[in-house]
Amino acid sequence: MPWTKDHIPWLTKTGESLKSSDGKPIEIWEFKHQADTKILTSWAKHFRNHYCLDDHIDILRKGTGMSRSEFLNNIKFPDGPGGNKIGPGIRSGDFGEILISDYLQYILSFWVPRTTRYSDKNIRNESEKGCDIIGFKMLKSKESPSDALAVFEAKAQFSGRKANPRLQDAVDGSAKDWIRLAESLSAIKQRLLEQQKLQEADTVERFQNFNDRPYKPMWGAAALFDTSVYDPEIISKTSTKSHPAAKNVALVVIRGESMMPLVHQLYERAANEA
Repeated sequence: MPWTKDHIPWLTKTGESLKSSDGKPIEIWEFKHQADTKILTSWAKHFRNHYCLDDHIDILRKGTGMSRSEFLNNIKFPDGPGGNKIGPGIRSGDFGEILISDYLQYILSFWVPRTTRYSDKNIRNESEKGCDIIGFKMLKSKESPSDALAVFEAKAQFSGRKANPRLQDAVDGSAKDWIRLAESLSAIKQRLLEQQKLQEADTVERFQNFNDRPYKPMWGAAALFDTSVYDPEIISKTSTKSHPAAKNVALVVIRGESMMPLVHQLYERAANEA
């Protein structure tokens, strides 16, 4: 399997204590990435396979005249520096969503479908619509009301001269998720069925009818920052009061040094090592 959690030890919870303006606790994590070639290589493979499975790349590039790296850079990955001007912003957004997916799966023990969002992009320099990240957890062998569904919105800011209210943006995006959740679940299930992943599709199906088959919903808003624009004061101004599930919104912040160079390095490695 292409998936790895080798980079997860770089994600560490800090001892900082922040609260939103309406008193919600905000988890603060730090991403302490390192120049470890072995981990970066496995992480780049993990990252690349969200967009295009390694088993499929040669079939998909057939007829294009492109090498593997050219196919990924020109067809699958958002543009980097020197390309479409919005490409780097899409890169940071996708990176943030994938890292929050890793947080849900490898730290909170949810199952997060990996090949149903980025691989189907029709326009690589645009963000996919719908809920950003959805995770599933079934604690028992049989269906139970203790089963959990996590729905997270993620926003990133890895550059700029001043901090933006990205955690509030994530909260505002999360407030819309309860409306678009049914469509997002249906889209995930359809893609899994098309991939002949019937057992995984059944897992998604279990969460499609809350009224008849109740479970525990978990709503989340996450913001990722470069340390140069990390501002606890702005983060603390975040409010969940307008969220339809205000009592059940998890707030998560991740910060790290030199995040945008890391993002570009990861995409470059993912393409060159395909």
